[in-house]
Amino acid sequence: MPNRIARVLLALAAGVIVPPLAAQDIAPLPQMASVDAPTLTVDALLANSALQSPQILEALAKTRAADAKRLTAEGAFDTVFSAEGGSRLVGYYGGTYADTKVSRPIEDWGGQVYGGYRASSGRFPVYEDKNYTNELGEIRAGAVFSLLRDRMIDERRFGRVSAEADQTIADAERQMVAIGVQRKALDAYLSWVAAGKRLSIYQNLLSLAQDRQRGLQRTFEAGLRPRIVLTENEQQLLRREAMVVQSQQALAAAANTLSLYWRDAEGRPTIPRIEQLPDALPQPLTTERPAAVQRPDLVVAQVRQRLVQDRLALDRNALLPRLDLQMEVARDIGNIGPGGVSRSGNDVRLGVKFSVPLEQRAARGRVMQTRAELDANRTRAQWLDEQIRAEIDGIAITLDATARLIDLSEQEKKRADEMATAERRRFDMGASDLFLVNTREDSAANVALSLLDMQLRRIIASADLAAASGDAEALGLS
Repeated sequence: MPNRIARVLLALAAGVIVPPLAAQDIAPLPQMASVDAPTLTVDALLANSALQSPQILEALAKTRAADAKRLTAEGAFDTVFSAEGGSRLVGYYGGTYADTKVSRPIEDWGGQVYGGYRASSGRFPVYEDKNYTNELGEIRAGAVFSLLRDRMIDERRFGRVSAEADQTIADAERQMVAIGVQRKALDAYLSWVAAGKRLSIYQNLLSLAQDRQRGLQRTFEAGLRPRIVLTENEQQLLRREAMVVQSQQALAAAANTLSLYWRDAEGRPTIPRIEQLPDALPQPLTTERPAAVQRPDLVVAQVRQRLVQDRLALDRNALLPRLDLQMEVARDIGNIGPGGVSRSGNDVRLGVKFSVPLEQRAARGRVMQTRAELDANRTRAQWLDEQIRAEIDGIAITLDATARLIDLSEQEKKRADEMATAERRRFDMGASDLFLVNTREDSAANVALSLLDMQLRRIIASADLAAASGDAEALGLS
């Protein structure tokens, strides 16, 4: 039986050797589109922003710090090698001894396993009799198990759980930052594209007025139109030129804002050129209500709630008495040393250690405090979940309404264009006046702008839905 226990403990001691970490496969990063691409698409912008945005890079650095903290917490379970020795240089006794030990914490029982070797020579006083070994020394192995306090959880294991929670929270906060950045990048892109569309509408209005001005000039010179008609059109022409200039200014400002999210390979902001404007607005990111919400802030709330539960378990652990079981087997090897024959053979020891605090006020106070914190976190997580669901429902209502409004605006635009075309034809035939023609054209332009706004609202609502539901893929975050 002693030999069997010795083999078991020696095997436990051998387990202190740490296996090498397996190599981790690193996923390739998505490729960025060149800033000189002929057309700046929303996919290219989101991919560029996800890799180059300073806010996202800062959040990534914080996740690396959390990873390092997790590694630090794992250090509580590191294998420890220790050695000591001594010799009496002067005096009646001349004993010399050396002792080495390798120990490793047990993660599931709050104790440790260890193995060691010691050797001695010479003579020791009676109060140092334990230093004696046979001529080739003594080998030993043992283990300590926590049977009550620290059996399920202790400070080391809670430190690792806390570090894991910090790691998850840092990653969730990185996702929140990334979602927010991508949402702002999309707003900047839509503002730029919409400014280009508005400029196109006003340029079309100006082109109509310029063509009409040339025609009126010819008819005026032929004596078929009065000067006042030419002057009236010149006034409309100047007004439309002013709208074009204002639209050009708005487009330049939108491009400047967009440069914060559109960067070159060195990370420098790059202002997109007007030639890179797409022909049409992008499609909505998503229009379907998600089956499951993956919001990072909801993940943070849930992780913090679990962490408080683990802290409550640690506080309850402090209420338990300590009962430790220690087992050790040792064997001296070689010829009998100065200590005598008492060192020969196997030496198997079994012991227990018990302690209990008589007053538990500090531990009970921590338990009560942690329970209150757990209740507060549970209420906060429930409120956040309800708030997110209400937000998603509100966005879904907006999506449905804008879809119907777009359909109505498209029909209205078609009829407004027909009315403007018909009124120009009547004016060319002399059956209408310039005021009606300008009114019809302005009305058609206003309807086109209204349709553009409705389309923008739908795309923005789809982006809000993606952000509210935590749809990272829709926002260009792999």
